[in-house]
Amino acid sequence: MTTGDIGGLILSYVYAFSLLFGVEAIGRGLKWRQSLTRKLVHIGAGLWIWGILALFDHWYFGIIPFGTFIVLNYLFYRQQAFKAMDTETSTPGTVYFAISITGLFAALWRTGEGIDRVPVAAAAVMAMTLGDAAASLVGEQWGRHRYAWGGGTRSWEGTAAMAVVTWPALWLTLWLLPGSTLSPNSVPLGAFGAAVTALAGTIVATLAEMLSPAGTDNLSVPLLSGAAMLILVLALGG
Repeated sequence: MTTGDIGGLILSYVYAFSLLFGVEAIGRGLKWRQSLTRKLVHIGAGLWIWGILALFDHWYFGIIPFGTFIVLNYLFYRQQAFKAMDTETSTPGTVYFAISITGLFAALWRTGEGIDRVPVAAAAVMAMTLGDAAASLVGEQWGRHRYAWGGGTRSWEGTAAMAVVTWPALWLTLWLLPGSTLSPNSVPLGAFGAAVTALAGTIVATLAEMLSPAGTDNLSVPLLSGAAMLILVLALGG
């Protein structure tokens, strides 16, 4: 274990608990609705993958923070420890999100020899972090045309927002991350290859968000979009 790995572990837990306590305190003080604070925690947690990639020298230490939050999020969910995240009607979506990130990074991130495919994992996480958050926030605020599926109700406005936000997030990740200092062992796709792969990922992620039963999209969106993008990356020689 290097100093980078040790520092990464310390900073990851400091960041995570600062995010939880900070959003909890601000949300209570400003009387934000729970759906908003939950999504802010969701976005903040997902964006930390960039901190993970920047800080850790070894992938197998880098997956520890999100891995431990599988257990911690389950305990928080059962005890409703953070009202910013969980209430009596909440689903265990935060647990599923931690499972998805841990699984994707464990399967695709490599810091030693061999080809690193963490750009696919990062893009899949961005689909959930930014795309799904856009769907939820836009749908709740401006959704007027609603449809029901899988025991939940969604809006076409929210679905459209997910697609609009997801594609550029995926494209930039797949274009700029490969070959960079954060992923030097990954194969660049180029702007066009990244755009095509991002389009496939966006379509799958949007359909997964539309069709998944309530709460399970934190599993289906990143895992299914990640699988679709990985197939295309392999086909393109990445």
